[in-house]
Amino acid sequence: MAEVKIARTETPNYEVPFLGPDLFRTRMFGYTPFTLMRRFGDELERVFGKGGEAAVWRPAIDVKLEKGMMLVHAELPGLKKEEVKVTITGDLLAIEGERKTETEEKKGGWVHTERNYGKFYRAIALPEGADAAKATAEFADGVLAITVPIPEVAPAVKEIPVGDVKAKVEVKH
Repeated sequence: MAEVKIARTETPNYEVPFLGPDLFRTRMFGYTPFTLMRRFGDELERVFGKGGEAAVWRPAIDVKLEKGMMLVHAELPGLKKEEVKVTITGDLLAIEGERKTETEEKKGGWVHTERNYGKFYRAIALPEGADAAKATAEFADGVLAITVPIPEVAPAVKEIPVGDVKAKVEVKH
């Protein structure tokens, strides 16, 4: 019988700066390109900072079309309605604002202060025919609810009669 030598070698390090060691592992291949780009952007911001600008905040927003209405819900915890601005320009619905929070804790002769700032701006395309004049916005318990009426347009249906082939047409070139 032949002798076999088994030697242990170091596992190659596939870590890519900014994306971490998981890029080449199978669980990363299930991510969408948008998720990877967002993660890459977040890591760049973490490494290089914001250059003195206030941090960008991305609140969760849901949009759905239902019964002739476009319904938009934005989760804006900690904000007051005075800190939120909703505008419609052309075919874009824009939601923007800024949150500023500061907490201070005094304990054992130490003072711990945290400040969080975050601006956000989201633009959502309105469907054709949206009635901006009748749009409404309500803010309660950190949730912004926007309703924009959209006329329901019945699809144009044209019936095409089906006939029999009566004669064969010859085409000469």
